[in-house]
Amino acid sequence: MNSGDTAWVLVSAALVLLMTAPGLAFFYGGMVRARGVLNMLMMSLGSLGVVGVLWVLVGYSTAFGSDLGGAGLLGNPVEFFGLTSLLGEDQLSGSIPTMAFVGFQAMFAILTVALISGAVADRARFGAWLLFAALWAVVVYFPVAHWVFAFDETDEAGNVLATGGWIANRLAAIDFAGGTAVHINAGAAALALTLVLGRRRGWPGSPGKPHNLPFVVLGAGLLFFGWFGFNAGSALAADTAAAIVLVNTLVATSAAMLAWLAVEWLRDGHATTLGAASGIVAGLVAITPACSSVTPLGAIAVGALTSAVCALAVGLKYRFGYDDSLDVVGVHLVGGLVGTLLVGFFASDAAPAGVSGLFYGGGLDQLWRQAVGAVVVLAYSFVVSLLLALLVRGTVGFRITAEAEDQGIDEAEHAESAYSFTDERFVRSTALRAEKNDVELEGSRV
Repeated sequence: MNSGDTAWVLVSAALVLLMTAPGLAFFYGGMVRARGVLNMLMMSLGSLGVVGVLWVLVGYSTAFGSDLGGAGLLGNPVEFFGLTSLLGEDQLSGSIPTMAFVGFQAMFAILTVALISGAVADRARFGAWLLFAALWAVVVYFPVAHWVFAFDETDEAGNVLATGGWIANRLAAIDFAGGTAVHINAGAAALALTLVLGRRRGWPGSPGKPHNLPFVVLGAGLLFFGWFGFNAGSALAADTAAAIVLVNTLVATSAAMLAWLAVEWLRDGHATTLGAASGIVAGLVAITPACSSVTPLGAIAVGALTSAVCALAVGLKYRFGYDDSLDVVGVHLVGGLVGTLLVGFFASDAAPAGVSGLFYGGGLDQLWRQAVGAVVVLAYSFVVSLLLALLVRGTVGFRITAEAEDQGIDEAEHAESAYSFTDERFVRSTALRAEKNDVELEGSRV
């Protein structure tokens, strides 16, 4: 065990948890209307609770347990049930305790589920969301994490001792920190949910503007901060690879923010705060699969190109009629797809992954691998998510009533309000009526 590597992974795990709450919670919460902010916070918190428990019971085993059948499709879901067998000091994953790796990967599962919630803001029942989150984590995320993150265990001679996931090992697609398993996976599920739940009342004529842009910027900043643990922590060591990944994450995101603002300038004539925050997230999504395989110059290209595509893609929901409330499809699905595919173009053998893409003399070999991995994860997640959403809708009901949507989902689902606007308006209107009555009384006296 290396204490430095262990400390870095533990800190990175905490950084990734910060991305969900308060990072993603504030990012999504600021983008909805004032009467829906608490529901968005609760959907992130609910994902944390549900997935955190499931990870201990079956999640880690399904993602990283011994492969069933040797096809790289599924880990043994009961192999590490309760994690008791991993508590010994001799339980190591590389140079870190296995429990450090367990905790780090748990944060990825929590965040991925929480990402989906932004697509159905203002209209999903909270209990139904928790049920869907639990089912989706077990049936979709845990198996896909096995495909992408579970590497073969080999001896010093290179002989395979334990089989890992098919995307990571047989296909050999590069996805350093989750472009497929996290972003394409969540984005495809988000698209399926928008189709099952339908549009918000009044959309697109009255889509609802962000009620608190400072919240959005705060959330984006926390996501940016935590993403260094998300990407660089995936090196699982405090080494040169982690340092390169950290720099690539920084410069790709910086370029992405500028690219999104450039699109706004050219299209609308002005740059917006929401656009800057969205560009940050698009850049983070883009560099996630590529951060170990590109140079800093390549990272700038990946971030800028992906962000520009995402800035244009968020408008597709109006053309095709799906109500993706907070642009999960436009940023995470599209960003994950583009970032994953660009590895096949910009990968350089000078980077830690040691693979060359098309622009560095590697031909199309890595590009087709990236494309297959991305398409299969997208198709699997979309189809299964659609079926799960239909199951939830048909059993417990997924969408709140029209009356509850008009009232506001915070009051309807949580019996709470983030702001005391109603009381203030009542006091103000009462004071105005009293003042009017005094004036009328004084006039009658005169």
